Amino acid sequence: MKNKIERTKTKAFWQHLVTLIILGLAVHLLLPQITTLENSWKILSKMLFWAVGLAFIAQTISYIGSGFLLQNTLELVNQPVPLYRSTLVVLGAASVALVAGGTVGSSAAIFKWTSNEKGSVVGATLASLFPSLFTSLMLVVFSFFGVIHLFLVHDLTKTQIIGFSITLAFLSAVIILSFLASHYRERASSVIQWFGQTFAKLRHQPFNPDLIQNEVDIIFFAWDELWKGKWLHLFLGAFINVSFDMLTLYCVFFATGDHISLGVLLSGYALPLILGRLAFFLPGGVGVIESSMAALYTGLGIPNATAVVVILGYRLISFWIPSILGFPIAAYLQNSNNR
Repeated sequence: MKNKIERTKTKAFWQHLVTLIILGLAVHLLLPQITTLENSWKILSKMLFWAVGLAFIAQTISYIGSGFLLQNTLELVNQPVPLYRSTLVVLGAASVALVAGGTVGSSAAIFKWTSNEKGSVVGATLASLFPSLFTSLMLVVFSFFGVIHLFLVHDLTKTQIIGFSITLAFLSAVIILSFLASHYRERASSVIQWFGQTFAKLRHQPFNPDLIQNEVDIIFFAWDELWKGKWLHLFLGAFINVSFDMLTLYCVFFATGDHISLGVLLSGYALPLILGRLAFFLPGGVGVIESSMAALYTGLGIPNATAVVVILGYRLISFWIPSILGFPIAAYLQNSNNR
């Protein structure tokens, strides 16, 4: 028991240390982008605060879109959940991701808070996987148009071309493998069983093949339900989430007086968020998103000071404030789950 407590404390220590290091790197990478503190202060002092208010409204709708996506995921297995409840789960999971393992911690929290009723484990499994998957797919669609704009209008460095190509190739491979797995289900089940057994051996834990197979059957069942037309609702939720999140970024740009085009907005928006999702162990892609956004927008002609003020403002509205608000929500969900 004592060893277990010590391991838990050690794990928590390293999680907090990694978070602090990433935050430090984010500051280190972003601060050099500011030409002078005077210019940044001028931008802040002249910001249109009504546009900032619109950014908050857009971000609220974005989170409601996430809640709608989660709600419709649960409805795949006839598990009705009110929209306000599913939106609270998304907000609470965002705060868990901040302190407990990024996307992994967030998915675990969603699973726990959506499996508080008898017989709802199937829905909870899907809820911990599908919303993130569909949001990532929507980001790929948005990033595709952004990359086209970058190729047609602006010069790309070799590093950017290589980085974007690897990112899109990886996500395309995931999509292709998903379709192949759904078509060759027995072979896919065997591969998943092998990975599960290998992972269990590495962690020196018992392996339950029936449990793994049950989870695989759940995924295949949900896949079949999606192709009956229910995928439209999930894509709608993902579209609301991503499009209004991008609108948040545009409103912050507008507030600074920089009225950028849709092509420039797309070029610097989706790809950094995809990179942040690939760094799944980082909470909210901290450091990765900010630095890559700054590099893209300054490369597209946005003044350094404006880019940094906008990116930090956008991240404050879209990530930090919702994550902080999510802590009391997470406590509420945990208490209601225990009851």
